[in-house]
Amino acid sequence: MKRIGRLGLVISSAMLYLIPSSSPLAQDVLSKGAEQQMFNNACRTCHSIQKDDNRLGPNLHQIIERKAGSLPEYNYSAAMRNSDFIWDEAKLARFIANPDEVVPGNKMVPYGGLSSVEDRKKIVLFLRSMRSQ
Repeated sequence: MKRIGRLGLVISSAMLYLIPSSSPLAQDVLSKGAEQQMFNNACRTCHSIQKDDNRLGPNLHQIIERKAGSLPEYNYSAAMRNSDFIWDEAKLARFIANPDEVVPGNKMVPYGGLSSVEDRKKIVLFLRSMRSQ
């Protein structure tokens, strides 16, 4: 059995070299890794993408198309609870850039925002890719 396991590992490893790094499949894998890494670096300390796993901040499980401030098990600021919008990709990107501009009085202190458009895009793409999970 160990021999079959090792053989599978060798074959799997060899397959990685057969996919050119410029191929769409390779780029998709690299992109998803970069998107998740950006989420981990900028958001994961306070947020989870797992349903019902609230931390310092609310979980971001299926946040796109969810009403802002609507998770019943999280203690949102009054400002977020009383906000009247549905999260979409553009609103998320703006919030990640400057939370106080989108919802003054939110609880994202001391987070001051992420200035890089590219980094914000990676986070939003990662959250979008997690919608079905």
